[in-house]
Amino acid sequence: MTDADIHSAARALLSWYVEAGVDEAILADPVNRLVPAPKPVQRSAQRSDPAPAPRPAASAPQTPTHAPSAPPPRPAVPRAAQAELDRPADAARAAARGATSLESLKRVMEGFEGCGLKITATNTVFADGVTGADLMVIGEAPGADEDRQGKPFVGVSGQLLDRMLASIGLSRADSVYITNILPWRPPGNRQPTPAEIATCVPFVERHIELAAPKVLMFAGGTSAKTLMGRKEGITRLRGTWMDWPLPNSGGVIPALATYHPAYLLRTPGQKASAWKDLLALRRRLDEVAKAV
Repeated sequence: MTDADIHSAARALLSWYVEAGVDEAILADPVNRLVPAPKPVQRSAQRSDPAPAPRPAASAPQTPTHAPSAPPPRPAVPRAAQAELDRPADAARAAARGATSLESLKRVMEGFEGCGLKITATNTVFADGVTGADLMVIGEAPGADEDRQGKPFVGVSGQLLDRMLASIGLSRADSVYITNILPWRPPGNRQPTPAEIATCVPFVERHIELAAPKVLMFAGGTSAKTLMGRKEGITRLRGTWMDWPLPNSGGVIPALATYHPAYLLRTPGQKASAWKDLLALRRRLDEVAKAV
């Protein structure tokens, strides 16, 4: 059976699970139910338990003759296991480094087999918009509509993003370039694991280098925290300008985080804050245009 056959069978099985209403795993790791359970350890019938030691007299309290032993040290994470976790990210970093253009980066990502998300995804969602635009918007992960069409932000949240950009005179048709942290949709739109994010980060970092925008906008907490190496939530990160460091040149790109459009659809009360972020973004883009 070829890799293509395996991938096709996996997609068919997952589609059947989704149609049956299964949308999450019970355990973090799969369990092989075909392996027989280990037999319980039985005591020998001829072995008898030792008689209990006599209790000391109540009138003669015993003084301990030695200090209690220290608890055993916690086992360290095996180096082999850590290396196994680092391997996909290292492979992605090496593959991304070899891309010298956006076209070659797209081909590299489409041919990359080191991330399990690709197996269940329909398309590799690379980018949309104008190559070379001053503004690059980076979201979190593709949804169902994006996975089907192979473009970022084309669903309901993408329509809101288009209206947000249009409110400050921008459009993906002529002035914005858009991508995501993850190019493959997590099954059922679940949260991506840290390992999956770590594997995809080298691709989006190289993507930023090759696209060479003047300004970055992070749509959502995942993209902001991942690319800026921060732990704060989006409510603390939004509205504050940060510098994203270019890995090789030593330069920086000004970056602004704001709420993800999907969050604004669920929490419309935060649209006023997002509007302030958009106005700040417009001012910075105007400053960049004047400086050229």
